[in-house]
Amino acid sequence: MTKSCDNAVILFARDPVLGQVKTRLSPFLDNETILELYTCFLHDSLDKIRQVENADLFVGVAPSNQSGFFTGTSGTDIRLFVQEGKDLGDKMRRALQDRFAEGYDKAVIIGSDSPSLPVTYIERALGSDKDLVLGPSTDGGYYLIGMRGKVVEVFDGVSWGTQKVLRETCAHLERDGAELELLPVWYDIDNPEDLRFFQTHLQLIEQAGLGKSSETGKLLNKILGDH
Repeated sequence: MTKSCDNAVILFARDPVLGQVKTRLSPFLDNETILELYTCFLHDSLDKIRQVENADLFVGVAPSNQSGFFTGTSGTDIRLFVQEGKDLGDKMRRALQDRFAEGYDKAVIIGSDSPSLPVTYIERALGSDKDLVLGPSTDGGYYLIGMRGKVVEVFDGVSWGTQKVLRETCAHLERDGAELELLPVWYDIDNPEDLRFFQTHLQLIEQAGLGKSSETGKLLNKILGDH
């Protein structure tokens, strides 16, 4: 895939391998069901980024593409790469640096834990004139990070995987002086309580006529009917 736009959207995802994804959902769900659910997350997330206008699309997979899932689903419109770095922050830094080195003006990274994320939030991040855009998540981290022109160094000294991530990231900004735009708060799906909330949210969206049931929503209705 050759560069066709000034904007890049990057989906960070884990390779869907049995027993290696969404481990906090065990033992509430068995590993086979977790894998099926996460695969639905990925399909919905890929559909999501394909709805973004005027952006080249990328998937950064970790730790590898062992399963071959992304080879079969990404298509020619999405460029696949393996995440590289010592921790999540380093991996995001490198992914953003690579996009800017390729000539992109703006780059946004989202995760695969928020499959219901509105496309408009991604487009708003791409349209921002700030140095850094963050989408705060309810767990204390962020579901989106976007930058303009160059990497803002906010990745070192962050307690990744904790409730301190957003706070520590913003502390870097205070020292750096970079301009920040915050998007509306959204949520990740990591544990059984998140799943129940997610199911209810999807049902309300469908009932309100704001969207159709996704593959994830259909599977959740099947799974949570017994819980």
